[in-house]
Amino acid sequence: MKVFVVNAGSSSLKFQLIDMDDETIIAKGVCERVGIGGSFVKYSRHDEAARTSEAAMPDHKAAMVEVMRLLTTGETAVIGSTDEIGAVGHRVVHGGERFSGAVRIDKDVVEAIVDCVELAILHNPPNLIGIDACMAIMPNVPHVAVFDTAFHQTMPKHAFLYAIPYDLYGRHSIRKYGFHGTSHMYVAQKAADMLGRDPKELKVITCHLGNGSSVCAVDGGVSVDTTMGLTPLDGVIMGTRSGSVDPALVEALMEKESMDIKETMSMLNKRSGVLGISGISSDFRDLYEAEAGGDERAALAIRMFTYSVTKAVGAFAAAMGGVDAIVFTAGIGENNQLARKAIVSGLGFMGAVMDDDRNAMPGSARVVSADGSRVAVLVIPTNEELVIARETLALT
Repeated sequence: MKVFVVNAGSSSLKFQLIDMDDETIIAKGVCERVGIGGSFVKYSRHDEAARTSEAAMPDHKAAMVEVMRLLTTGETAVIGSTDEIGAVGHRVVHGGERFSGAVRIDKDVVEAIVDCVELAILHNPPNLIGIDACMAIMPNVPHVAVFDTAFHQTMPKHAFLYAIPYDLYGRHSIRKYGFHGTSHMYVAQKAADMLGRDPKELKVITCHLGNGSSVCAVDGGVSVDTTMGLTPLDGVIMGTRSGSVDPALVEALMEKESMDIKETMSMLNKRSGVLGISGISSDFRDLYEAEAGGDERAALAIRMFTYSVTKAVGAFAAAMGGVDAIVFTAGIGENNQLARKAIVSGLGFMGAVMDDDRNAMPGSARVVSADGSRVAVLVIPTNEELVIARETLALT
């Protein structure tokens, strides 16, 4: 079966077509600047170099039409028609408590995703737009929603509840949900495979570090705690998001800066994190370049980020009563050796020792800890699309 995987953002549409017989990527790409002018598509077939082409994409439905044109016609074609697509898997960020696994999309599922919009205001709306656009193009193909929150539904109540009046949880489902679940699940399983261990015997801490970042404690193959909470704003410092702050900070900002609640939350989501501290960028490549040039605020932003991740790893090691492996993944985790080294340098007390040469080597999935390190340290490229495709296949 060929599974089409969709990850819709507010102005983007990422996609992959995967042959599930051998899990090879037939084609993949991303539509950028959807609905905002100057739109274009990056597209590649199999292992070919990506090609970029301009295309008018005033909305996500137009983007989907362009993707299907690339997949089925001319020199870019990889299939004869959309009839060869057996199912479509959609990434959905927030599924609340209702969904602990992937589900076939119907009217009730769409309504449930809509109900979770207030919990993931930056993510669920574009996810819904992608579902609507794709179902309009392929109405007779089964569509499946795979939720970022589903993997974390195994967290125990003492880990996911907030210490606020209990009836608020009962009436409004206010609790920690966690995100990046497909990524954490994939790299934790991959780490067990690389170490030749049964996942049920391992305590793994997975660090999904990118513009959005979260750390997860995986004990026996299941999530037992994670840094993101009710929304993706909580947890470690991120590119533009503040991460965990004193809740009273919101009131203080509203009073001192004369901001309403929407302006305050927008600031915490879009103008904080390393961008807010550095005043330069949310891109760590820019920050390290600025630090090398002597910029003290860039250096401070980097230090605050790596410190927050180190603290999270230490806390989860304590929560699980130990750790066998630490995994780095996503844009920063996979590609930034300086960030990895800084984080692990604070974990020597638990027996994690980095091998600088291995850490500096480019490559795919690999062990970067030193021989004799009591805790294995690994770099594993995440593959959320493959997880979505597998979940979709299992249901359809």
